[in-house]
Amino acid sequence: MTIAINPQKAEQLLRAFILSCTPILLTGAPGVGKSSIVEAAAKGAGYDIILSHPVVSDPTDAKGLPWPSKDGESATFLPFGDLDQAIHATRPTVWFLDDLGQASPTVQASYMQLLLARRVNGHKLPDCVTFVAATNRRSDRAGVTGILTPVLSRFGSVLEIEVSVDDWTQWALAADMPPELISFLRFRPELLHVFDGAKRANDMENFPCPRTWEYVGKIHKMGLPGDLEFPAFAGAVGEGAAIEFRAFLSMLRSSLPNPDKIILDPDSAPIPSRPDMLWAVCTALSKKASDANCGRIFRYAERLYADGKSEFAVLMVKDITRLTPTISETPDWARLAVSDLGKSFLG
Repeated sequence: MTIAINPQKAEQLLRAFILSCTPILLTGAPGVGKSSIVEAAAKGAGYDIILSHPVVSDPTDAKGLPWPSKDGESATFLPFGDLDQAIHATRPTVWFLDDLGQASPTVQASYMQLLLARRVNGHKLPDCVTFVAATNRRSDRAGVTGILTPVLSRFGSVLEIEVSVDDWTQWALAADMPPELISFLRFRPELLHVFDGAKRANDMENFPCPRTWEYVGKIHKMGLPGDLEFPAFAGAVGEGAAIEFRAFLSMLRSSLPNPDKIILDPDSAPIPSRPDMLWAVCTALSKKASDANCGRIFRYAERLYADGKSEFAVLMVKDITRLTPTISETPDWARLAVSDLGKSFLG
C-alpha cells in the first residue's frame, strides 16, 4: 500500500528528490494532475524537462540503436531521440517517464539499467539528469498492467496522489479559472474527482476530475449559448456533474448579488444565507480584490464573520492574499490584522 499525499506536498517532496538526483514515481487515478505536479516541481527547481511516453516507445529508445562499425566486424549502440538528449544534457534536467505502467514489460525493462546504474551500452548519463515517472493504477482501467518489480525497486520512493479541493482551488485561482466553477467545487467538493473503473457503465463518457474540470472552465469562458454549453459540459465531466453545474450557474445568474455593488456599499450589501451563494460571492470578491478596493472587501468580510459565517470570511481573505500578495502591505490590511477576523486568519 502506498502512502497518499496531496498535490501541494507531493510537489514539495518531488522537488527535494529532483535536487538530490533520486528517482521517484507518482501514482494515482487519471486526471489528478500527476503530470502538472512534475512540471511544476521541475520548474520550481530550475530544471529542464525531457518528456518521454514509454507506452509508445520501443526498447531501442532507451538503449540505443544497434549500429555497425565502419569495418563491419562489430557494432555499437547509437543513442537517438530522448536518450541522446539526456546523454548530452548540460543543464539540470528531469527525464520524465509519463504513463510508465502502460508500457510493455520489454520497454519497462529497457529503462532498468538507466534508472539504477545511469549508464547503458557504454553511454553514461551526466550528473545533471534525474528521473521522475508517473503511472495510473491497474484499478483505473487505463491500460496499466503493472510495473515490473525490478523497475519499481529502482525508484527511491513511490507516492500516490490524492485530490484536494483546497489545492485545486489554489491552482484554479492562479490559473484564472471562472469564479463560478471554483465556487461550485467548493460547494460540492465530492465532485472534484469521481472515478470508479469497475462501475463505469459507459466507457465513452468522461468523468469529473481536476483535468476535466479545467476543460469545463475553458468551455465556460467560451460564452456558448445554453443549448450548446450543456452538451459541452457533459462531454467534459459526464451528464450528472454537468446537470449539477448547470443548475448552480442558473441559480447564480438569477440570484447572485452583484460583486461590484457589494464593493461600492459593503456596509449595507445583502449577505446570502445559502452556502452555495456564499461560496460564489466570496470567490467573486476575491477575484476582484486589489490594493485600491481591499478595504471595502475586508469590511464585507468582517460583516460575514460577525454574522456567524467565519469559514467563508477567512477563506475569502486567504484567497485574496494568494491572488494579490501586495495587499498585505496596505494600511487596510494592517487594520484587518487587529480585527477579530484578522486574528482568526493569522492565527
